[in-house]
Amino acid sequence: MSIRFTAKVRNRMVALTVAAGMALGVAGCGGGSGDKKPETSASASKGGTSPSAQEEQSGSPLAELKGPNGLLLQVTSAERDTGGFVTVNGTLKNDGGNTVIIPAQLSGNETEIIKNGHSLGGATLVDSKGRKRYYVLRDTDGRPLTTTGLSTMKSGESIPVFMQFPAPPADSSAVSFQMPMFTSADITISG
Repeated sequence: MSIRFTAKVRNRMVALTVAAGMALGVAGCGGGSGDKKPETSASASKGGTSPSAQEEQSGSPLAELKGPNGLLLQVTSAERDTGGFVTVNGTLKNDGGNTVIIPAQLSGNETEIIKNGHSLGGATLVDSKGRKRYYVLRDTDGRPLTTTGLSTMKSGESIPVFMQFPAPPADSSAVSFQMPMFTSADITISG
């Protein structure tokens, strides 16, 4: 069973990487002056596939947020990149005893994001020092730059997830991470 589980996780990671690459490729087709933007976004998305190695090395997540029906979101990294983005990586787990339908509220309440299906588009970073709230970024078609296609999770199942935000100023590294229906947590942005 563990081999089957590992294969499922690996397949989802590959599908997530391909989907993110395709979304960023489509976003980069807007014109010649935007040639550098897809490269920086792509490098940020690539960072979304390697945190599982970082998680194994560090052993403990930056934060754990408890949600409804036994859902648990472990934030494993929050990294600032040179393109002006912050990528938050983590693992969504079903710690409950039953299969759980992922709540639609996690997508947030913005019409542009909701029309693109279930996602983690409702996540925000709050910079108390700068008094600003940062929402998940969107591509030129309004699709959120986050894990999408979430529907149900079996008991004990884990899914690697990511969310990409505009970066707060460099002197603001301590932020509050918030997700609808989950507890909030203070995290520190690295980089």
